[in-house]
Amino acid sequence: MTSALPARLSALLPDLSPWRSSADFRLLWVQGLITYFGSFMALIALPLQIKELTGSPLAVGAMGAVELVPLVVFGLYGGALADSADRRKVILGTEAGLGLLAVVLLANAALPDPALWPLYLVAGGVSALAGLQRPALDSLMARIVPHDQLTAAAALNSLRWQFGAITGPAVAGLVVAYAGHATAYAVTVVTFAVSVLLCLRLAPAPPAEHARKPSLRGIAEGARYAWSRPVLLGTYAIDLAAMFFAFPNTIFPFLADELHAEWSLGLMYAAGSVGSLVLGLTSGWTSRVRRHGLFVVFGAAAWGLAIAAAGWFSNVWLVLGCLAAAGAGDMLSGLGRSTIWNQTIPEELRGRLAGIEVLSYSVGPQLGQVRAGAMAGWTGTRSAIWSGGVACVASVALLAAALPKLLTYDSGTDEDAERRRQARASGHPASGQSSPSGA
Repeated sequence: MTSALPARLSALLPDLSPWRSSADFRLLWVQGLITYFGSFMALIALPLQIKELTGSPLAVGAMGAVELVPLVVFGLYGGALADSADRRKVILGTEAGLGLLAVVLLANAALPDPALWPLYLVAGGVSALAGLQRPALDSLMARIVPHDQLTAAAALNSLRWQFGAITGPAVAGLVVAYAGHATAYAVTVVTFAVSVLLCLRLAPAPPAEHARKPSLRGIAEGARYAWSRPVLLGTYAIDLAAMFFAFPNTIFPFLADELHAEWSLGLMYAAGSVGSLVLGLTSGWTSRVRRHGLFVVFGAAAWGLAIAAAGWFSNVWLVLGCLAAAGAGDMLSGLGRSTIWNQTIPEELRGRLAGIEVLSYSVGPQLGQVRAGAMAGWTGTRSAIWSGGVACVASVALLAAALPKLLTYDSGTDEDAERRRQARASGHPASGQSSPSGA
């Protein structure tokens, strides 16, 4: 009995097999942790500086509009670029570019009278470079991690992100408050310099032998492939629906006021990351599951149900607990999506599909904040939150019923996953692609 308990506990701990088996995974994990910390430092300092310069909520909100179009355009182009260029070079070049933009922020903050326009320019530039980089990073994972370790890799990557999401803003708030914006930007510059040095040690990741230059035709080919795969289509649609209906972060300040707990605002923003972190720290069991479509559906439904409960309860501690549960559900759904993407998409289309993935998990929250704000102005804050959660659960159920192959997905029997596994085993990761039309 006593020996069985530690064994059961160890089975819940994160699966570290990708860390042990892949030197490039270790490099990217450490590089990402450093970059996330620096990025969150700037992410907090930038809107605070805009607020300090203008005193206008509209001016701060305009930063989101500046970021959206570059993210969409360069996210799609970055996907095509990742299929036609050495992904290591794309990651290295964009990381260096992000570091240079951090230098611009530092130089502007050091001026006696910092200007406003460079802040918007950098915000748009960061969004464009992130759109270029993410498909290369995401598509590289399926190449450097063994096929049967992809779920474990997704859990470790999510754990890294959550750690950065919790510690980065907390430290950034203290740095900005006590040392100023320039110090925060200086920390960001240093983290990107270290990140570039780590990226230089990555192994080359050349494109497939017959890769074509980025083009609209190539992007359309990737979109046709995604449309022809109900499992992939389900992952995109469910994530978009969940974020559109149940992403109420923008109205958390009003929720804190209604609960007479203004002190809880920071905890509301952090609660989701705490829930995700807890799931990440106990994610060892996920490596032994093959039905990853169930992760996507049940995780998204749990997210919506928890958000609905957060809008319904009037006790702030229950609300925070619900938000933490929502974060755990979101991470479970994210593990399923990431694993399915990496297990089934052919290498020569991986970048373009990664570009579509960037849109699926970034556009949804942007539109969700608009929906939540508009609904709150019409029906009230709490009703906007709980009704969005209910709509999320209903839409997930409808999409799951319309796309039953997502629910029945099994990595051991799925044809696309088997082709991908055989391609990796043969040493030719780009082989075995079926036609984009699904034939």
